[in-house]
Amino acid sequence: MNPLLQHARDLTRRSLLGHGATGLGALGLTGIGSTALETLLRNDPTGCHHAPKAKRIIFLQQNGAPSHIDLFDDKPKLREMHGQQIPNSVVGGRRFSTMTGGQSKRPCLGAIRPLRQRGQSGATVSDLLPYTAAIADDLCFIKSMHTTQVNHAPAITFLMTGSERPGRPSMGAWLSYGLGRSCDDLPTFVAMTSRDKEASCGQIFYDYYWGSGFLPSVHQGVKFRGSGEPVLYLENPPGIDARLRRKMLDDLAALNQQHAERVQDPEIDTRIAQYEMAYQMQTSVPELTDFSDEPEHVLAMYGPDVHRKGSYAYNCLMARRLIERGTRFVQVMHAGWDQHRNLYTQLEIQCRDTDAPSAALVLDLQQRGLLDDTLVIWAGEFGRTPFLQGEIDKGNKGRDHHPYAFTLWMAGGGSKPGSYGATDEFGFSVIENPMTPHDLQATVLHLMGLDHERLTYRFQGRRYRLTDVHGQVVKAVMS
Repeated sequence: MNPLLQHARDLTRRSLLGHGATGLGALGLTGIGSTALETLLRNDPTGCHHAPKAKRIIFLQQNGAPSHIDLFDDKPKLREMHGQQIPNSVVGGRRFSTMTGGQSKRPCLGAIRPLRQRGQSGATVSDLLPYTAAIADDLCFIKSMHTTQVNHAPAITFLMTGSERPGRPSMGAWLSYGLGRSCDDLPTFVAMTSRDKEASCGQIFYDYYWGSGFLPSVHQGVKFRGSGEPVLYLENPPGIDARLRRKMLDDLAALNQQHAERVQDPEIDTRIAQYEMAYQMQTSVPELTDFSDEPEHVLAMYGPDVHRKGSYAYNCLMARRLIERGTRFVQVMHAGWDQHRNLYTQLEIQCRDTDAPSAALVLDLQQRGLLDDTLVIWAGEFGRTPFLQGEIDKGNKGRDHHPYAFTLWMAGGGSKPGSYGATDEFGFSVIENPMTPHDLQATVLHLMGLDHERLTYRFQGRRYRLTDVHGQVVKAVMS
């Protein structure tokens, strides 16, 4: 065959764009200096815009949506009207999931266990959460959260990325981009997942919950696995020792650097950085995951599940060890809060599995002098309905998804202990100091020293930000 015809047949679109006329981008960038070119192509991070109150974040995401009615938001009216139809004037034609969207009867359902005022703050916390109740004076309860999404995945995506549609960078990725790398031998952003042992709900952990979206993928969260090796492929293969691995990586980095200079693709920089990070993690990860240096009283605080890899308790302790060693953002996600038909059984199990570890993490950070500049956030994607899903005189009782009001709490990192916001007498709608996921994101970035309106990235002809075109910093929840 004619070699020219063979070359034309083998030429791919990628190689044409990458090498044709030294890259099509060169045509439009001729004469621009190397510094300007790098800034244009790589959107350099901004650094802090003001003095931060927090240096690190641990986000305890409770997938499935904990019931604010049963855990934090005490409503005597619901107990008084237990079994009676919730007034239509309260519901107001609101949208629910398909599980109760066509349900004609919506009987009020009071909290299944007592909620009591705790500590000096008087914050109400359920008897189902005794360990959280014991640290109530250290927590900032935001009782006026509300969202636009009625189903799990879009609501979690909205909370973590600022958009209900997949593809946007997550909060941890934005912080990595804005503040840069925080340590050399561990990732800046780590994600860990766990679920209830009963596998009572079918929530899926999508990678885009901790993804980098259109940001360079060096900012993506590194997933630590719950079984086997925490990170795959860190070990050297048989016959390869550390010295040979070092030489191989140096030679590979040199080749990648030549390619990066030629095509100006930031993903090649990511490849170089991640190869180096993996090499450093060969030493740091085994030490990180070895709990033998933890005092027995600390392990006891987290509960017996702390020794079970991949459990929520294990991941909470791992989160503390990660931020101690320089990781900036740890996203701990736990599924099992979706009590549609098993509220009277599974809610107690879920609380028992997560209550002690969540509280232990706050106390552990406090005892080590880390809580003042570490922000801990405990949140679901929405709340649960004040009315019953199903019929009051039958078994398998539960609550449906409720985006119109829910509660989360924060601790440390510049947050202000106490309660903020309020819902109506049914816990159905926010009536005081409403707060959206965009407001929360703006506030969290502010605590980390970043202006949410200035932390932007140019993509497809416009500048994007975590909060899109929304969000207000809520200074009332700051100390």
